[in-house]
Amino acid sequence: MSAKPEVGLVREASRQILAGGSAGFIFDQVERLILCFTRTHQATGLVEICLMHPLDVVKTRFQIQRYATDPNSYKSLGDSFRMIFRTEGLFGFYKGILPPILAETPKRAVKFFTFEQYKKLLGYVSLSPALQPSTLGYARQIIKKEGLGLQGLNKGFTATLGRHGVFNMVYFGFYYNVKNIIPVSKDPNLEFLRKFGIGLLSGTIASVINIPFDVAKSRIQGPQPVPGEIKYRTCFKTMATVYREEGILALYKGLLPKIMRLGPGGAVMLLVYEYTYSWLQENW
Repeated sequence: MSAKPEVGLVREASRQILAGGSAGFIFDQVERLILCFTRTHQATGLVEICLMHPLDVVKTRFQIQRYATDPNSYKSLGDSFRMIFRTEGLFGFYKGILPPILAETPKRAVKFFTFEQYKKLLGYVSLSPALQPSTLGYARQIIKKEGLGLQGLNKGFTATLGRHGVFNMVYFGFYYNVKNIIPVSKDPNLEFLRKFGIGLLSGTIASVINIPFDVAKSRIQGPQPVPGEIKYRTCFKTMATVYREEGILALYKGLLPKIMRLGPGGAVMLLVYEYTYSWLQENW
């Protein structure tokens, strides 16, 4: 048999981008969806975002409440869902949904493409309110009032950078190293479960490690305790202030809904990427 010709850089990059852009689909009936997506290689995370965005809203609400005596304090995960639904209705769970819809698919595509390129470059070594009236309208208001800088539209940039950087470092590093340690199964179903379990653990561990950055981001970008006075300015100072005033557990507020989303979400995203990428390698 003749050797398979080398794939050009553009085609290889296209495969990785298509596979990465596909990696944000719904968690229900995962295996059937993966088979479907690897045939059609469509790229959209819209359904996953619409299903899971309420958990992001609940997580952020937990993170911006400061004390148990806060009038907006939630007693539990169930209590937060009940209060939001009772006071804001169903649309209360979808506040701020447009930006993630616009950002998720290209973000995931770039994330996987960049990871593949760095892996090749560096050499891979195994280790043991309701719906927003207008997003652009809010952006214009922020720019007009506070500008484009780190105290305006880019407020919380350092915390956001830390949140994503730490998450992806742990997420990709753990998955791709542990995957090589646990033996591959010849049974397709067991192999699927092996990859899903490692991905689930990767997303969960990464969420636990990076959540202090998430809390800092929510405090910096959210309403300040005293109107007109900025208390939370920078990432690490915010973490220190929260720790000093509220204790270490305050840096882990919203952890449960975060894990509920990014644990299985991390597993599905990597599975869809791998199955889609494998299909593209064989067929394109």
